[in-house]
Formats: sequence, C-alpha cells, structure tokens
Amino acid sequence: MRVWIDISNSPQVPFFRPLIALLEARGHDVEITTRDYAQTLELLRLHGISHSVVGPRHGGAGSLGKGRAMAGRLHALRRHAKSRGFDVALSHASHELPLVARSLGIPSAYAFDYEFARTQHGLGCRAARRVVVPDAIPQDRLDRLGARAAKVRRYPGLKEEYYLQGLEPDESVLDELGLDRERVLVVVRTPPEVSLYHRHGNPLFADVLERLGRDPGVQAVVLPRTAEQRQALADSGLASLELPEKAVDAQSLVALADLVVSAGGTMNREAVALGVPVYTTFAGKLGAVDEALIAEGRLHPLQAATELVLEKRVVTEPPAGRDPALVLDLLLGALEG
Repeated sequence: MRVWIDISNSPQVPFFRPLIALLEARGHDVEITTRDYAQTLELLRLHGISHSVVGPRHGGAGSLGKGRAMAGRLHALRRHAKSRGFDVALSHASHELPLVARSLGIPSAYAFDYEFARTQHGLGCRAARRVVVPDAIPQDRLDRLGARAAKVRRYPGLKEEYYLQGLEPDESVLDELGLDRERVLVVVRTPPEVSLYHRHGNPLFADVLERLGRDPGVQAVVLPRTAEQRQALADSGLASLELPEKAVDAQSLVALADLVVSAGGTMNREAVALGVPVYTTFAGKLGAVDEALIAEGRLHPLQAATELVLEKRVVTEPPAGRDPALVLDLLLGALEG
C-alpha cells in the first residue's frame, strides 16, 4: 500500500515518526510531503525522515497571506500527488492534505487535538473520511467543525503518550547545548504568535523570560517558533537564556528538564506524558485536552512569574506510555469507506 503523509509544522514530526516506522515495518511504501515552516525541515533531517518540500512557505500572521499561501500549496500538492497512486492520505492538523486527497479520490484521515483552530479544522474535518481525536474533546465541539460522530474515531489519553512510548532520553543533548548540570534546567516554548487563534499579546510570558533570564541559578533553554522570535530573544540581553543554534532533540531535553514552561500546547503535553512539572502561559482559549489536564492537576496554569518553583528535581523513569499502533490503526480506518 502507498501511504501519503503531509507534515506541515514542527510538532507533527514526532507524532508521525513512530507511525512511519510502523507502516514501513508492515511493508507499506510511505511518502512524506512537507513545507518550509518553523523547524519542520530541520527536525525531519534530524530524525532521518525522507521528505519532499511542496508548495510555498507559511503565509505569515495575516489572513490574506495565509489564504494566498494555502491556495498555492493546494495547487502544488495536487500536482505532486496526482500521478503517484496513493491508497490513503494521513495528516495531523495539516488541513490541505484532506482537501487535495478528496479532489483526487484518495481516502484520508485528519487528526488534531486542539478544537479551537476552527478555520483549518473545519476544512480538514469536512474533507476527510475519518477524523481522529483524543477522547477528551466533546462531540458537540466536533459537530461545529463538520466532524459528525459517524466519521470520528477517538483514542484515550494524549497523543504525546503514544509517540513518546519507551523514550530513553539522550543526555548528549545537554552536552550539545553546553549546559551546566548543577543549575536548574527550564525548557521554554514561545507563543504561537503567527497562529490565527492566538492573536492577543501575552505579557505574562515576557515576565517569565525576565524572571528566568536574570536568575544565575537557572539555565532556560528557549525554543522559538520563528526567526523573528529568535532574534528578539537574542537581543534581550538576558544572560540565563540559552538559544539553540539548530533543531535539537526536544523530547530528550524535556525529559531531562527540571521544569517546562510553554505558551503553546504540544510541549506542555509532552512534559505531562514524561512526568515533568509543567506550567502553561497559553493566552488563547483552552482546548478540552488542556482543560482536563488542569482539572487533574497534571498541568498548572501560571498566573504570575513569581509562582514558578525553580529547583532541581530527581529525574525518574517516565510513565509507560501507550501503543502508537492504536492511533495508526484509527487513521488507517479511512480505508474502510
């Protein structure tokens, strides 16, 4: 079977990495398309995943630029996929793939775990044959996206628990970054400033950077999303902030951290899945997955930078995780008609 996977953003790389390995182990031919956005290409190369770059770069923060980039990428993906004989198409929050797949008569599955990116998910859900989500998202929120119950398939827990199953953290990432193991290691993820669902500013995150960046007992590894964010951080003059020069093994870094602070979603949930203390400064509307984690006390909403507990922790074995084959089989359910 020929399987087409589109990876359009950095967090999709670790999600699909074990699924690609499973597909290949089952004897299937897998082809990856991608775009030049954030650290997606660097991460694909870091993990040795063969890929083809198709279509224009990200359209920026404005809706007009996004619309033009989307139209260009739809055309490029259709031209790329038209004669390749794909049997099924899979994506996680890459909404262009189900649109193109539907136009070519290819059954597709569309996965996501944050339900309030309504424009893109509304397109992806309506075009896909299967919609795969965590069981925390209530059906009424999916109905608004065009994902009726008949096409929805659910998995228990977090997607991060599946792709991080059996992770053995590679401590060489600490040496690669030249980190002092005696200092408190904090991993920080910047806000998704170019996303349509996260337009408002986040002054709390700036306070967090100030608190961490001026503490000599801390080393805060900040993972920016864009070149503009990286330059702003480099110009800040905050001595305790560390900015990797290239993509790093972020999952190992999180597993070895004393604390994670993220203004996004995926890294928060990676920390939860790995048993690492984590605070969220996300300024957008919380999705059902994060709502549940906060209610369970596994994710902590940060109200002020002074609330951060900056201390060394004892690194323990991460939780057992879940079998990624379950998610793969739900995605492949798109073949069932």
